[in-house]
Amino acid sequence: MTNTRYNLIEVENGVPVKAWTKGVKLEDDAKKQLTNVAQLPFVHKWVAAMPDVHWGLGATIGSVIPTKGAIIPAAVGVDIGCGVIATQTTLNANHLPDTLRNIRRAIEKAIPHGRTDHGGRRDKGAWGDIPRRQQGVWRQLEIGYKAIVEKYPKLDRGNHVNHLGTLGTGNHFIEVCLDEADQVWFMLHSGSRGVGNRIGTFFIEMAKGDMRQHIKNLPDKDLAYFSEGSEHFDDYVEAVSWAQEFAMYNRKLMMEQLVDAVSESGEVPKFTLTEVAVNCHHNYIAREEHYGEEVFVTRKGAVRAQRGDWGIIPGSMGARSYIVRGLGNPESFHSCSHGAGRAMSRNEAKRRFTTADHAKATEGIECRKDEDVIDETPMAYKSIEDVMQAQSDLVEIAHTLRQVVCVKG
Repeated sequence: MTNTRYNLIEVENGVPVKAWTKGVKLEDDAKKQLTNVAQLPFVHKWVAAMPDVHWGLGATIGSVIPTKGAIIPAAVGVDIGCGVIATQTTLNANHLPDTLRNIRRAIEKAIPHGRTDHGGRRDKGAWGDIPRRQQGVWRQLEIGYKAIVEKYPKLDRGNHVNHLGTLGTGNHFIEVCLDEADQVWFMLHSGSRGVGNRIGTFFIEMAKGDMRQHIKNLPDKDLAYFSEGSEHFDDYVEAVSWAQEFAMYNRKLMMEQLVDAVSESGEVPKFTLTEVAVNCHHNYIAREEHYGEEVFVTRKGAVRAQRGDWGIIPGSMGARSYIVRGLGNPESFHSCSHGAGRAMSRNEAKRRFTTADHAKATEGIECRKDEDVIDETPMAYKSIEDVMQAQSDLVEIAHTLRQVVCVKG
């Protein structure tokens, strides 16, 4: 086993954990969560931990959990279908203006971002008047949505269509990047927004309720699960699948808005998109075959990396990002990391760093430098270079990107 790229963690009364964390710190609280999951009786073969692994609700962010006959809603989380989309353009670095502020402003004007009014009617992060493009996509999504809320009317209380094509907050971003040949790329990161959060939260609590009598036997109450064949299992799979579709469309719509905003900004010459485009989830469930058996694979902060799969592994603000191709490593269940991974909590980052620290770390990038984004500063994340080195047997790098514009919610 000495030639493996991962660290093997043996778990008493459970399956092993294979952690691609060589050269990357694995915090004790994350390790405890991994061993908790490994003790569940329906985990298939082992749990795979990616190099960006860190603590999350119930299950770590940066883990791949194959299961037979059960699904853990908290292992998917509440940002269902969250992921990244990127596309290469025919623009080159020399087509960009000396100052990028107007491009950033055009993007911020075109795509609702952030959150105000507690997500209420005056929320700047949602649409007021729904654009026609969004209305057309919602007509497709609304059929599945109505089927879900007919069973669970409580889910129909909040934003849905007015979040289509919007960014959100936290680690979600929109970027203009340059690759190793100075070609311009557009990249953005978001998921299923408020409606996905409601679905995730609702079913996490429902799973706890269903397991009321047995929850004390779990290593963590947040690992409450639905057993296959139960009514709520099928309802959850239906709802998660719908939220994942919503997330995919959300990114596609934002990318269209982003392209239009830059095109119409008057700051760059006419351009088109190349054939290199990627749109991948990193918080989701899929039915897949691994080691000869059909299983549910939950990737929480992990990207599918079957041989030849295109994937995106973004760094933090100011760090490199990577467009990758999967190597199809069976031991990771054909998966790789979804980013750099947090090195500390948001509160710790705010305590430790100043706006001056952040401005220095993002020097040369057109982005926010204020105290409200300190929790997203590059120093709050693990080194993306170390993360990439630790998973060199999972993916190969196709393009290396560096940001020149970054929009945060």
